Amino acid sequence: MSISKDQHPIDTGMGARPEPDEILNGIDLSGKTALVTGGYSGIGLETTRALVKAGAHVHVPARRPDEAKKALDGIIPAAHISVMDLGDLRSVESFADDFLGHHAKLDLLIGNAGIMACPFAKTAQGFESQLGVNHFGHFTLVKKLMGALEKAQGARVVLLSSIGHRIAGIDFDDMHFETRDYDKWRSYGQSKTAKALQAVELDKRGKDSGIRAFSVHPGGIFTPLQRHLPNEEMVALGWTNDDGSPSELAAAGFKTPAQGAGTTLFAATSPKLDGLGGLYLNDCNIAELVPADSADFNGVRPWAVDEDIAARLWQETEKQIAAL
Repeated sequence: MSISKDQHPIDTGMGARPEPDEILNGIDLSGKTALVTGGYSGIGLETTRALVKAGAHVHVPARRPDEAKKALDGIIPAAHISVMDLGDLRSVESFADDFLGHHAKLDLLIGNAGIMACPFAKTAQGFESQLGVNHFGHFTLVKKLMGALEKAQGARVVLLSSIGHRIAGIDFDDMHFETRDYDKWRSYGQSKTAKALQAVELDKRGKDSGIRAFSVHPGGIFTPLQRHLPNEEMVALGWTNDDGSPSELAAAGFKTPAQGAGTTLFAATSPKLDGLGGLYLNDCNIAELVPADSADFNGVRPWAVDEDIAARLWQETEKQIAAL
């Protein structure tokens, strides 16, 4: 097992739930180009809004561009919204080619989009949908845009993982639930572990070219991510009451969407992280490494930041894509 010695909290000078203005105070992103997947809904929308306010030129690839244009009206130009479906690698490649035709460099790439606990389905290339969208789609996007990230000479990539990674590591014997029974939560956990591991290996491969990568857990937030969950299941999880209103637990522990964007914004812009990378963050800080059997809903489990597992996953992902 090989885990970065830097995987531990630092003095950030801020609490767990700062608002975007506090995080970006004094940070000028004028002239910077950013890309936010899923940047038109939930915490993605708040991420886009905050980056624009700090001066960045933000681009949002969207599976539903018409909805994106409505949500982002007055925030970014319609020309900065393009079609891309993370569930179809050809769509991802097409978007990336078009982006590269208009932009020489990319300073910030934020892999915010994702799906959670949905019924079994397959992507256009036949991958299990949660792993396919959350991991394979973003993997393809990052690889296609590596040249533009290198030209930024100081780019950061932020991939949204989740405390859900604690549910499951990577099942290299059956990543796509071809022989085992499908479990929507184990699938979700595996896909979020994959996002964290992708950041570990990406940072290792990109840091000599100025690319630093992080994964983040945004915190508990009510967003459209829960759209596949019936209310009775959210009641059982302790998130809502029978009438669908937030439970006492959720009201006390969940963040607003703007606060939920905080750790992403911190990872993307904070000078406190200069010289660091390949780390898992939560609550606007580097997360504590916790034991694999920890029952706590915080910290990061070893399997999500292990450099050897990250390298294996990168190679396996490339192998499966090459076999298409």
